[in-house]
Amino acid sequence: MSDVIKANGFTNQTLGWKAWLDVVDANAATPEQNKVLEASHPQAKTSDYYLLLVHEPHILDQRSFTYNAIMYAPGGLNRADRELGALAVSRINGCVYCASVHAQRFEQLAKRNEIVRDVFVDPASAAKNERDAAVINVATALTRDVSGFDAQNLQVLKDQGFNEIEMLDLIHSVSVFGWANRLMQNLGEPVFPAE
Repeated sequence: MSDVIKANGFTNQTLGWKAWLDVVDANAATPEQNKVLEASHPQAKTSDYYLLLVHEPHILDQRSFTYNAIMYAPGGLNRADRELGALAVSRINGCVYCASVHAQRFEQLAKRNEIVRDVFVDPASAAKNERDAAVINVATALTRDVSGFDAQNLQVLKDQGFNEIEMLDLIHSVSVFGWANRLMQNLGEPVFPAE
């Protein structure tokens, strides 16, 4: 990881997450729950998030399938831009946990972190180039006023050379985090590392 960044209560440090509701005991999970946990994420059996959601294994299974298809599908929009969109929407929605995860992923993929601090401070002025600005502007528009999202928002992406599949991938990554941020913030809280 790059240098630790902290601004406005956000960080690129690895955070934990603590559920406010009872989680499934991984040692007592049903075979169906275990199967879904194993397919969801490598750390799912130790994560309060997954252990909470696996109360409804079929829903977690669909959530994991959808998330993986949006964030990791080959082709289309590059992963760094997907992560920048997820970082921006998470910052706008105030989801400290998701912002930390996607700040780290963006840094790993893009091999740059100067924009991360700036997104934490103010997404509207964070862009380092026109492509970053287009991604952040679309994330902002979809997060702040989805009903006002229109062809002008897409034109900003087209002007930066995004094709239709790349635009759709960005819309999906921003949208899935509009949902995920609200879920995370309503079911638990981030846990910061001890200083």
